[in-house]
Amino acid sequence: MKDSSRPLSARGSSVQQDWRAWLPEEKAQIFHQHEHHLQSLYCMFSVSLNEAIELKHIGLLARSLEAIAMASELCERLTRSLAATLRVLHEHAKHYGTVPNAAPMNPGNYQGQTSQRSARMSGLLNRVLLSHRLQFLHKVSTLEEMVEDLGRAFRSAAGDLADGLSTDPQRTWNEVDVDHYDLNTCLREAIVLFKSFLVVLPVAQLGAFERTVGEQLKAPADSLAVRRPVIRHRRMAAIAGE
Repeated sequence: MKDSSRPLSARGSSVQQDWRAWLPEEKAQIFHQHEHHLQSLYCMFSVSLNEAIELKHIGLLARSLEAIAMASELCERLTRSLAATLRVLHEHAKHYGTVPNAAPMNPGNYQGQTSQRSARMSGLLNRVLLSHRLQFLHKVSTLEEMVEDLGRAFRSAAGDLADGLSTDPQRTWNEVDVDHYDLNTCLREAIVLFKSFLVVLPVAQLGAFERTVGEQLKAPADSLAVRRPVIRHRRMAAIAGE
């Protein structure tokens, strides 16, 4: 149900303009707070994975497997927070009638075949959906699904490595690296969408938005995830400029 009691803020002409736009202090504080939180989670995840790969390269396999197990836990923290943020963007825009900009997804920004296919289908649908609001809602929903699926795929592959269950370890190492790369791209896309969302979000709705984010992040992990089929550094400026 759309809340029309307050007018929405003016939308910029493009995602690029949104990315360069000045935000009022209250909005800027929320943007930097959430961006820093997600970036910190990603950095811990990425550093742990890089450590696991480096230890593998120098022959310290046991320590490498310990590091990949840690990377799996950190991946879950990242994907849970990122998916929750995307879910709140979707629900708030749907409920309040928020109309942010959303650029079509570029399959070239992803390495995994399934991620590329999801981005390609999303990009095609983005071009046929007539309203900016539907384009935004569809892209956010697609990204949320990709984040959850990539997170599960990473944890599954990392678990196989840590438990010695992989029949082709080198291929599995390549899979976790690709999943990590595509999660990073999803994060960059989400941050750009978040900025476009804040550009049009009325200041009067900031409190409601923050409360919903807090509720989503506190919710049990099982209640956050919508079970879908699992799909099996960097480019902020490129994505913002699409």
